[in-house]
Amino acid sequence: MAVKLVFLGKLADLAGVDERDVEAPLDWQGLLDELQGPIGDAVQQDRTRIALNGEVLADKSALHANSGDEVALLPPVSGG
Repeated sequence: MAVKLVFLGKLADLAGVDERDVEAPLDWQGLLDELQGPIGDAVQQDRTRIALNGEVLADKSALHANSGDEVALLPPVSGG
């Protein structure tokens, strides 16, 4: 099986897709290797958050996803 990446909001626009499967296991460096160009740059920004199976990670560099896991990439929240 694979890890499902889910791109939300502006990140889906940058990725060109809403979701994508990648090979498991997946850690932070593996995620960066998978995401090149503008989407990779956006994911590295401090305000972009990552959720693993619905729980937002306090430290996204601690990402470790296994087969069947879902990793959601959350854009910065804006508004007033």
